[in-house]
Amino acid sequence: MTVKILLSGSKGRMGTAIKSIAEDNDCIISSSIDLGDNPENDVKGCDVIVDFSLRDATRPLAEIAKSYKKPIIIGTTGHEKNERKEIEKLSESTPMVWAGNFSTGVNLLFFLTQQAAKVLDINSEFDPEVIEMHHRLKKDAPSGTADRLLEIIMDSRKLADKDISHGREGMPGERMVNEIGSHALRGGDIVGEHTVMFAGTGERIELTHRATDRVIFAAGALKAAKWSIGKDPGLYSMQDVLGLKA
Repeated sequence: MTVKILLSGSKGRMGTAIKSIAEDNDCIISSSIDLGDNPENDVKGCDVIVDFSLRDATRPLAEIAKSYKKPIIIGTTGHEKNERKEIEKLSESTPMVWAGNFSTGVNLLFFLTQQAAKVLDINSEFDPEVIEMHHRLKKDAPSGTADRLLEIIMDSRKLADKDISHGREGMPGERMVNEIGSHALRGGDIVGEHTVMFAGTGERIELTHRATDRVIFAAGALKAAKWSIGKDPGLYSMQDVLGLKA
């Protein structure tokens, strides 16, 4: 079965990558839209909506997906938490796969971080730090992938956003037991690098994923698009798509 996709953000980096491999993955781009286009003109002719646009465009697109009962795949990042919750609520009426990163390797990193965080909990005396680096043109920080890694550690340690230290400067004092470090680096044309570090006394554990080609994210998004066809309404992650659950 060839899956027909309405692609939002078609002129961007990810949109271009998706278009380049769609046919090789049994998909066709039935409609390419970008800033200023009206998706409602083309939504009836697609099987699934794929969104890699701007954060302000996600909710209107999800509303259309709900209205027309079309699955939606969301790869756009940078949403505020309340904004994201409002969009996620629309999944009660249609399948929604939302991932900060669609690569198989990164989702394995999520899984491994969940396992490590269970063992290296807040009583383990291992200090967690999340470091990410992307190209100079990336607008949001931390990345969606880094946000998810931070969430995994927060959940394991029963911590909150206030416990995350986004970079350090001046005299912040000694590292607190309940602190999670977060560091966003930007430069060059780096596609994406993410490291989760658990630093203990006399030893350090690092889990790292490095992306060198956006095609891995495009392939994952197309896999999610095909997977979503026929699924019950609900909010899904790429780990659901890949069958990875901690």
